[in-house]
Amino acid sequence: MTAVYNGCKRTGMEKKVREKRIITLAVCAASVIGSVTGCGNSDKKGGGGGHMYSAALAGNPRSLDPQFATDPSSATVIKNLYSGLMMKDESDNIICCNAADYKVSSDGCVYTFNLKDDNYWFFDKNDDDKIDEDEYYPVTAYDYVFAFRRLLDPNMHSPFARDFRCLKNSGRVADGSYATHSLGVEAKDNHTLEFTLEAPCAEFLSLLTTPAAFPCNEEFFIGTKGRYGLDDRSVMSNGAFYVRQWFYDPYGSNNILYMRKNEVNENDSYSILPSYVSFSIQDDEAGVRQAFKDDEAECFPTMKTGGYNPKKYKITGEQATTLGLVFNPDDKLYSNQDLRRAVALSLDREALGLDDNSDLRAAYGIIPPAVDIVGRSYRDLASDRQFDIFDPQAAVGLLEKSKEELKIKSVDSVKIIVDASTVDSRYLHILSQSWQDSLGIYIGIEDLTSAEFRERIDSGNYSIALYPLRGDFNSGIAFFDRFVTESCLAGASGGADCSADIIKCPTVNELVNSYTAAEKLILEKNGFIPVFYKSSYLIAKDDNDDIIYDPFTGSIDYRIARNYS
Repeated sequence: MTAVYNGCKRTGMEKKVREKRIITLAVCAASVIGSVTGCGNSDKKGGGGGHMYSAALAGNPRSLDPQFATDPSSATVIKNLYSGLMMKDESDNIICCNAADYKVSSDGCVYTFNLKDDNYWFFDKNDDDKIDEDEYYPVTAYDYVFAFRRLLDPNMHSPFARDFRCLKNSGRVADGSYATHSLGVEAKDNHTLEFTLEAPCAEFLSLLTTPAAFPCNEEFFIGTKGRYGLDDRSVMSNGAFYVRQWFYDPYGSNNILYMRKNEVNENDSYSILPSYVSFSIQDDEAGVRQAFKDDEAECFPTMKTGGYNPKKYKITGEQATTLGLVFNPDDKLYSNQDLRRAVALSLDREALGLDDNSDLRAAYGIIPPAVDIVGRSYRDLASDRQFDIFDPQAAVGLLEKSKEELKIKSVDSVKIIVDASTVDSRYLHILSQSWQDSLGIYIGIEDLTSAEFRERIDSGNYSIALYPLRGDFNSGIAFFDRFVTESCLAGASGGADCSADIIKCPTVNELVNSYTAAEKLILEKNGFIPVFYKSSYLIAKDDNDDIIYDPFTGSIDYRIARNYS
C-alpha cells in the first residue's frame, strides 16, 4: 500500500499577501513608499510588511551554490535566494514548500513528489528591476534531478554528499563507479519527481529541507562557465529574493550584497513580506555588532548576549552546540585512553553551578537539545544522564594505571585551548580546580580568538581543546558526520562511521535508538568528553517579528519578517 500525503498546507507562519503579479520598478517603488510612510506603532495589528531591511554579514559569502557553500554568510543569502521541495515551519514540523504533495511506497523506499506549478526561476537579464516575461520560467523536476546529480558527483566534492547516502546507487556514484544518471532520482515529467532509496530512511524528508536539496537549472549552470554562485550574474532565484547587486573588494569598504523581493514567486501560500534586504559585508562579528549599534542592521547572530538588555531587544536562542574536550592523538600523554578516561570520570558537572538562566547547560551526551526528531527534542526522547559516569574514586585508579603504562611518576601540566567567543572560561577554571583536587594534575585554560583557535587545531598545536561541535543542519547525522570529516575528531570514534547506520533507520523509534547507540560508542572511547551545551542567539531590534534564525547553518531568513518602525 502506498501512503499519500496531500495538500502539504503551510501553518500559521504563512501570512496571506496579494496575488502574484508582474510589476514594474515604478509600481514597486510606489508600493514601498506606501508601506514605509504607513508604518508605525499603530500598524502592528495588521502590517509590518514592505520594510526595507538593513542587515550585515560577518564576511563575504564564499559561494551562493547551495550544493557547496557552508559558511554562515553564504547560508543566509542562499536561504533567501532559493527554495526547495520541503521546509520546516516555526515548530520544526516538516511541510511542503514547492511540492504540492507526495506519496511513499509501501516498502518505504520510493518517494514520489508532485511539484506545484507556481514556483519560478527568475534572472533579471537586463538589470532593469522589472520582471519581464522572458526572464522567468517554471522550476521543473529536471532541475532537482540535476541538483542531486551534482551533489553526488565525485568531481563536485560537495561537503553534503555524505548526507544523501540513502539514495539508491549513491555510494557507487560518489566513488566514480557509476555515472551520475544511475543515481536514484528521476524526473517522470516536468512536475513529477521520484526518489528511490537504498533502504527506508526516517531522516529523508528532513534532508529535503536542507539547502543541499535546492534545485539547480542545468542550462543556467552551464552558462555561468564555472562561476556558478560566485557573482551576481551567476545566480538566479527560485526563492523569496533575488540578488540585485553583489560588490566586494577585500581591500576596500562599502561592500554590499543587495537583494530585492522576487515578486514572481509571491502567491497566496508563499508570502514575501520585506521589499528588499540590503546586506553590508563586514570583516567579522565585531563589524556586524557595530553595524547593529549604528542602526545599520536589524539583527545579528551571536554566541554571547552580554550587554544586550532583553527588555530592549528581542533575544532568541537554542542550544545547538556541544562544547567538548578533544585530545591531540599525537600528544605523548593524552593519547593514552586510560588517562583520558580518568579526566572524564573526575569531571563533576554538578559543581559548575549552572542555573536555568545560563546560556550553558551541563552536557553528558553528544547531540545538543536543539536537535529534534518529529518536532521533539532528541534530548527529551533520550536523556543524556544515562551517560553520566562521574566516579572520582575510579578516576584515581585509572590515573595510576595510565602512569604505569606511560612509565611516568607524574602528569605534566597542560592547558585547554578555548575559543573565547564561544564560552566564558570561568566555568572551566572550576573544572581545572576540581581536577587538581581529585587527581593532583594541573590542567590550565588558554583563551584564544576564533582565528587563533582554528589555527592551533589545524596545525595540531594543542594537547586538549574545548571543541565546539556543530552540525550543518538539524539532525544527529550532521553531528556524527563530524567524527568522520573533522580531523581532530576522527580518532574519537575509533574509526567508526556512525551515520552510515543511522541513515538506514526506517522508523523514528529506531532512529532514536541508533542515535543513542552512536553516542555510547563514541563516548566510550573518551576521545570527546561533552562538557556544555551552548546556545546560539539572534538579537533583533524590538520592532521586528518573524525573523527566522537557524542556529545550525547560521542563516537568517527574512521572507516573512515584519517590521513596525
